Amino acid sequence: MASGNTLEVPRHEEPHHDGEPRRRDFLSIAAVSVAGVGAIAIIVPLINQMNPSADVLALATTEVDLSKVEAGQGIVVSFRKQPLFVRNLTPAEIAEADKVDVKSLRDPETLEQRTRGKKNWLITLGVCTHLGCIPQGITSGEDRGQFGGYFCPCHGSQYDTAARIRKGPAPKNLFVPDYKFTSPSTVVVG
Repeated sequence: MASGNTLEVPRHEEPHHDGEPRRRDFLSIAAVSVAGVGAIAIIVPLINQMNPSADVLALATTEVDLSKVEAGQGIVVSFRKQPLFVRNLTPAEIAEADKVDVKSLRDPETLEQRTRGKKNWLITLGVCTHLGCIPQGITSGEDRGQFGGYFCPCHGSQYDTAARIRKGPAPKNLFVPDYKFTSPSTVVVG
């Protein structure tokens, strides 16, 4: 049994039959399966809690009735907890916006691009692109700046009748959200 100073220790191996898993294989598969199910049970609630809450989803779209907004008037509605400016442009305001050389603008966009084919309806977020202030000029009596659109008194950004930045520190035009007309007098924003 022993030769020299070494002792042989008998090994207890399970008999292996070709094509059949050993007990060790079964235990390994079972352990990995339990760990996988446990990981999924932990990860799904963590990912699910990152989804928007019900109150945010309720504000995902806003329907605006345009029937009472006369030419030259504007209204402010709430869209995703931000002011949304909806303005019915007059023919003079449309002409003023169309005569501007788009190449001269900091953020070049035509009135046609900003109004998506309905030139008299300008729909923008009422948030200055400089520091997030709310510009003036949507209601009558407010300062509309030297370009007749919107004026942000905080830092002096001035927008034209198409809500395009013309003067001041704002880097971009007022943002135009996604919207579609569901009838001649109703628009759904979002």
